[in-house]
Amino acid sequence: MRTFSALLSLSLALWAQPAAAQMTGPVTSPATTSGRSTVYSPRGTAATSHPLATGAALKVLEAGGNAIDAAVAAAAVLNVVEPHMTGAGGDMFAILWSASEGRLIGLDASGKSGSKTDRAALVAAGQERVPGSGAASVTVPGALSGWNALIENYGTISLADALGSAIRIAEEGFPVSPIIAQDWAGSAAGLRRNAGAAATFLIDGEAPKAGQWFRNPDLARTFTRVAEQGIETFYGGELGREIVAGLDELGGYITIEDLANHQYRWVEPMSVDYKGYTLYELPPAGQGIAALQILKMMEGVDLKGMGHNSADYFHALIEAKKLADADLTRYIADPAHMDVQPQALLDDAYLAGRARLIDPKHAADRPGPGHLITDSETVYLTVADQYGNMISFINSVYGYFGSRVVVPGTGLVLQNRGSGFTMEEGHPNQIAPNKSPFHTIIPAFVTKDGAPWLSFGVMGGSMQPQGHVQVMLNMVEFGMDPQEAIDAARFRHFSGTTVAIENLDPAVGAQLVSLGHELRDPEGVAFGGGQAILKLPRGWAAASDPRKDGMAAGH
Repeated sequence: MRTFSALLSLSLALWAQPAAAQMTGPVTSPATTSGRSTVYSPRGTAATSHPLATGAALKVLEAGGNAIDAAVAAAAVLNVVEPHMTGAGGDMFAILWSASEGRLIGLDASGKSGSKTDRAALVAAGQERVPGSGAASVTVPGALSGWNALIENYGTISLADALGSAIRIAEEGFPVSPIIAQDWAGSAAGLRRNAGAAATFLIDGEAPKAGQWFRNPDLARTFTRVAEQGIETFYGGELGREIVAGLDELGGYITIEDLANHQYRWVEPMSVDYKGYTLYELPPAGQGIAALQILKMMEGVDLKGMGHNSADYFHALIEAKKLADADLTRYIADPAHMDVQPQALLDDAYLAGRARLIDPKHAADRPGPGHLITDSETVYLTVADQYGNMISFINSVYGYFGSRVVVPGTGLVLQNRGSGFTMEEGHPNQIAPNKSPFHTIIPAFVTKDGAPWLSFGVMGGSMQPQGHVQVMLNMVEFGMDPQEAIDAARFRHFSGTTVAIENLDPAVGAQLVSLGHELRDPEGVAFGGGQAILKLPRGWAAASDPRKDGMAAGH
C-alpha cells in the first residue's frame, strides 16, 4: 500500500506545473510585526488575553502553584475583565501535558442542551434557525465543572484559592482596556434587551469606555458562594435553582436536573504527524479535527518553496480549509449522534483523495463533504510551570456576551451555545434535548519526538482551525519564533470564495483574484487572538497576540 505522502505527492503533482510557476514568487518575511519580543523565562510562564489574568497566573506560579492552578486562576479573572468573551456561564476545554505522567490529557467540560428543548415548538414559532440569543439559546454551562476537575485532579491549591484574584478584581473593579471596550460597545444594544444583562454590564445604559472603571460585585458574590459551598451550589444547588428560575421566566429549556446531571469528560486527544511534529486537537463535538485535516492535506505540498504568504501558499491552505469545512458541516456533532467514526476523517487515503480535489488553477466555491463508510467568542490562554507541566486552555460563552442573558443578582452571562445546533431534520447536529451542540472552541498542542514542544491556540469562531494551522506552519516551515508566528499576517476564509487577508501585498492579491478568490476588506475582520508557549531545552518562550489586549510574562 502506498504511504499517505506518496499518494499526496501524486495527487498534487499539478502544483509543479507551469501554471503554478506563474504565480507570485516566495515571500520569506513575516508580513506583520508588533514590536513585541518573545518572552523568555527560566521557571514558569503564562500567556493570556489580558494583563490582569497573566498577573493572576504568575502570582500562583510564584507561590509554588503549578500550571493547572494558574490557568484556572487566569480563566476566572478573564471572566471578570473579558465578560463578553468568557466565563463560568460558558464551556471550556483543555489539553494538559502532565509532567508526572509523561502524557497528554484532554478535558471536555462542555454542557448539553436542556431537557425541555423543543424543536417542534421552534418550527411552530416560525424559527428557521436556532435562536442566536435569549434564554432558548442557553445550554448547560460546563466551564465551572472543568475548572474544578482540573484543580481536583492535577492542581495543588483549592478552587477557592484559584478564585481569589477574580473575586477581588470583580469587587474592587478595574479600568477597561481599549480592544475590550470596543467589543463591549458593539454589544450594548443587545445587552439592553435583558434587564439583568443591562444592570450588570452597562453604566448609565452605555458600555464602559477605555479607561473607565468597571465593577461586577454580583459576580464577586457568585464566585464567593462557589468558593465557600463548592460547585454543587451551581450544579443542582441554590445558585443553580436561581439560574433555572430566571431562565424559566424567559422561556429557557434548562432544568435543575440538567444542571445536577452535568458531567465533564476526560478525552483522548486526536492527532496527525507532520514532518516530525505531532499536532493534537480534541475530538468532536469540537472542530479541532478540521485543523488536523488541513495540516495533513498539506504534508506533500512544498509550502516552504512557495514562500510565506505567497499566492500559491494562500491558495493551497484556503482550498484545504474549504474541504475540511465541508466535512465539519456534514459530519461533526455530539459523538453519540455522529454517523461516522471521527478517526475515519483522518484516514491517510481519505485525506489524499480530498487533497486531489484541490485545483491549483482555480478557487472552489462550495465543495461537498467526503464520502465515508458509516459503521465561535472565546478566550485562549496557556501556562507552563517549573515542574514541566503545560496546559492549553480555552473558555467561551460563544457569541459576544453569549445569550446576553444574566439572571439578576448572579453577575454571570450565560452562553448561547445552543445556536451551534442546526434545525435541519435528520442531520447529526439537529437540535434535540440533552445533546451536545457542534462546538467551535479548540485548544491545540504539539509534540516533537513524543516530548512536549508547543502549547498554543487561536480563538475566534471558525478562525480557529485555520489559525492553528497558520501559526504552526509559521514555526515549523519558516522557523519563526513564537511571537513572530503569532504576529504574522493571517487569512480568514468565510464561505464560498470569500476570504480576508491582513496586510496583503497588492501583487499577491491580484494573483488570488485571478484564481477566483473574492477578497473581502480586512477592516473590521476578526483574525483571532493567539497565545503560545514553546518548551526550550531549558526554560520557556512565550508570546501573546497584539490583536488582543493580552500579554505573555514569566518568572
